[in-house]
Amino acid sequence: MATQRDGRIVETATEARQAEPGPSVLALLVASTGLAVLILGVVWFVFFRT
Repeated sequence: MATQRDGRIVETATEARQAEPGPSVLALLVASTGLAVLILGVVWFVFFRT
C-alpha cells in the first residue's frame, strides 16, 4: 500500500510498476497488427504474385 512521507508518496518497486492496460491498448494492438498484415498482403500481391 502506498504511504505518504514528508509530502511524497512512497511505493515499493512492484507497486510502482503495476498498471492496468485498458481496452484502448488492446484496440491499438489489434488495429496495428491488422494494418501490418494488410500492408504486407498488398506488397506480396503487387510484387510477388506469379
